[in-house]
Amino acid sequence: MEVLREHEEEEEEEKQIFVISNELQDLEDKDPIVFLQTGLTHLNLTIEFDWSSIDTSQLPASYKTNSAKEQMLLQLADNFHRQYAHLCPDRQPLFLHPLNECGVEKFVSTTVRPTLQPYPELYNWDGCAQFVSDYLTMEPLSSPITPPSYLPSPTTTLKYQRGNCFGFSVLLCSLLIGAGYDAYCVNGYATREICMMDETREVCPLLEKSKKVLKEPVKEKVKKYAVKPPRDLRSKFELQQVAKKEADIEAAQKKKQKEEEERVMEAEKPKPDPLYGLRVHAWVLVLSGKREVPESFFIDPFTAHSYSTTDDHFLGIESIWNHKNYWVNVQDCWNGCKDLTFDLGDPVRWEFMLLGTDKPLLLLPEEEEEELDKEEEEKGFDMPSSWVDLIQISRKEFETRCPQGKKVIQYKNAKLEKWAPYLNSNGMVKRLTIYEDPECFRVLEVKDWFENREDMMNMRQLNKKTEVTTEYFSPGHIQGLKAHTYKTMEPETERTMEFYSETRVDGLQKRVENAKEMTEYFEGRSDFLHYRHTMFGRRIKRAQILLINTESNARPIVQIKEQFHRNPEKPADEDVAERIFMILEGRIMLTYHCKDDYITASKKEFIKQKDVDNKGNKIIMTSDMCISYQVGSCVKNKKLLHLYEMMLKLMEAEKQLKHQVWESETEVLEILKIREEEAAASKLTVSMYDTERNEKSKQQRETMERLMQEERQRQVEQDLDYLAPFLIQMGSTEKMSKWQALRLKEDCLNDFKHRLIDKANLIQARFEKETQELQKKQQWYQQNQLSMTLEDEDAYLMYCSDAMFCIRILEIRLNRHKEMAPQKYIELEEKLCKDPRLAEYLKFNV
Repeated sequence: MEVLREHEEEEEEEKQIFVISNELQDLEDKDPIVFLQTGLTHLNLTIEFDWSSIDTSQLPASYKTNSAKEQMLLQLADNFHRQYAHLCPDRQPLFLHPLNECGVEKFVSTTVRPTLQPYPELYNWDGCAQFVSDYLTMEPLSSPITPPSYLPSPTTTLKYQRGNCFGFSVLLCSLLIGAGYDAYCVNGYATREICMMDETREVCPLLEKSKKVLKEPVKEKVKKYAVKPPRDLRSKFELQQVAKKEADIEAAQKKKQKEEEERVMEAEKPKPDPLYGLRVHAWVLVLSGKREVPESFFIDPFTAHSYSTTDDHFLGIESIWNHKNYWVNVQDCWNGCKDLTFDLGDPVRWEFMLLGTDKPLLLLPEEEEEELDKEEEEKGFDMPSSWVDLIQISRKEFETRCPQGKKVIQYKNAKLEKWAPYLNSNGMVKRLTIYEDPECFRVLEVKDWFENREDMMNMRQLNKKTEVTTEYFSPGHIQGLKAHTYKTMEPETERTMEFYSETRVDGLQKRVENAKEMTEYFEGRSDFLHYRHTMFGRRIKRAQILLINTESNARPIVQIKEQFHRNPEKPADEDVAERIFMILEGRIMLTYHCKDDYITASKKEFIKQKDVDNKGNKIIMTSDMCISYQVGSCVKNKKLLHLYEMMLKLMEAEKQLKHQVWESETEVLEILKIREEEAAASKLTVSMYDTERNEKSKQQRETMERLMQEERQRQVEQDLDYLAPFLIQMGSTEKMSKWQALRLKEDCLNDFKHRLIDKANLIQARFEKETQELQKKQQWYQQNQLSMTLEDEDAYLMYCSDAMFCIRILEIRLNRHKEMAPQKYIELEEKLCKDPRLAEYLKFNV
């Protein structure tokens, strides 16, 4: 009975869905606008752009008219559509020649405009798809179950940065074909999530974990004379029981995990779509072969995600096209796209419109192939060239990407925000917010990505639960910083710093610090040091916390431990593997590397004592001050003198280590200070080739333009007639007499002479004025010398220096003017005598 009841409930649900589907179809037939508004209200979307209001006056003539070849193509398309409708009356009408932005019918293949862009990022399919997805704003189809009646050109789509799935696909296909891919626009059917760009149930691509390929362990060949392993004396029954228990626990955990996953999937399962299988969508197909594409795949232009051709999101294909031909799918899509074969040269599966296709046909007998070639020669028709202008993307448009410079994408339990470079003052270009709950109320983690920052920070990660912040840096930071993990920027708190060891002299790779200890890891050092661990004690006075970091107020050191890699140039019993300086206890412990064929290592322990004993006698070295364990009985113990020298070296090394630890603490404080300044400033770097944003380059360019303008103005002034003022005074000069020429010469020379004298007088006056002011200042200094402060004396000396410099320059200018004035006067006289207007009158007076 329960089974029958469930079956009846399923039938009722199917009937309800069918009724809803019919109602939606009726609503669409009656008023498509109401139908669109109803669907958009559910998705919180609004249409604000009116394509009929765009300005088409500046568009080329090819956008507004059809050539003779295009008109013939439209006739062929209509004939093809009539034959198709007669043979397949149950199929939907083909999407062949929609209206463009000028209201002119254009064949869809001629709307594709293959263009190769000059940006390396747009040379691969993923870069092209990501650019189209970021740059354009998605508009849903006016009717979700029929193709649009209009299809604007890719250039107009780029200009207004918006479009439906068909506009997205044509633009992306144009870029991909231009980049060398075998790409096609697809008209078909997809799920509601794909059609409406609903990614709220999809995991963010930035959170998807990369699948690690596990390498199978290489089995070592068993040597013929190898030592047999010891027998396993454990009880096999007990081992079986333990394994059985572990298997039961693991099975229970897997079952619980599976039930939890099923429960979550059931809770997140979307509601039934009344238009499932009817929603029209356009996407891009990339076939294998060109550009070393190993396998054909789909690209959704809305999200830039790639899918397999057998993916469940795509439910069927009506037709595909590129810039050369148009194909209609003849295969059955009852199982979606899973069983489709994309051999476009197979006329049984794909009906092509034009015979001039570049896709190979099936193998035919030679006679039939010859007849087919003759038919192609007679009936062949080449696709007209695209009516669309060359697709041009400026550098500014390419960098801005998102409309208005910002785009927000909602994923499952995550929100991704994107910004154009230089839009945010701190250089942020991407932010991923991860939430605990599906409603996206409780923030779990925030990841920020940066570009063009002066401090080289490229990523920041903040865990809201633990309040731990991790900053990542590109190579080039002033301190070689690679990553910085911390809770607070206060000194002597828990933090981890990673460095680019190849950029540092000390080879520091990582430093882990808290209030009680500090651990440092090194690599590539000549002394083979790779580990140093320092333990600190408590300060006596807590108030003295590193206001000024000196060795006197540094944290007291309790112990320093160092570890070294093996140095092959030294014997193992002389190569130190670990040394521990117990500073408070006054002991130094050395552990050497193990010798070959030995399982224990040699050790030494030095005990530091006072320089004098209780009686005041000086202590040099005793046997009690060194406890040693030497591997190998045949090796003799070293003499006390040698041990004494070794102890002195270790004590000196201890002092150096204390200083190095203090330097490490100082470096931490310096890095924290630098990071606070960098975070407060948030300066961005600008390339020297970016003339729009580079202020220095902009100022330099403006200075050069100003100098060129001044040079042109000076040239114009030089080209002016120097005799014009004197000719105007004389009136009509068409017929000049000798007397007038001589008078003109005398007037010009006298005027120039007065100008030279005035200039000399001006320089002399300024020279005398500066000299008098200096003398007055010197008299004032003599009177007030005893009561002057140091600042007044400095100001007086500065004034005297500037005044003497000015007087010296004026003196040089005056002397130079006196020397050059007669020469300039003679040059002007020669110029007047050579002037073609005066030469014939003055040639006897030279």
